[in-house]
Amino acid sequence: MKRRKHSKEFKLQVVKEALEVGNKALVARRYDLSSNLVQRWVKAYEEGQLGEETVNSSSAEVKRLEEENEQLKKLLGEKNLEIAILRDWIKKKNPHLLKNGK
Repeated sequence: MKRRKHSKEFKLQVVKEALEVGNKALVARRYDLSSNLVQRWVKAYEEGQLGEETVNSSSAEVKRLEEENEQLKKLLGEKNLEIAILRDWIKKKNPHLLKNGK
């Protein structure tokens, strides 16, 4: 049997399908691969050795998005507080300007 070199994208595709299906031998047969090879790829993926750059970049992206989300939540909270203060001020100074008693 001739030795083949597979791309990371192909390996990740096979691994993800094997994990979804839950039957590594079936996925191996579908792609004409050895079931032991698919098993090794799955183990490497679970240990973080397969597609390591993808995992690191996506976790960095998640962290960046979480930080941005926290900043936006803080900004929204500040704006809500500002609105509440202004409504209270209007209520005290000019109650006739406030509609429906908000």
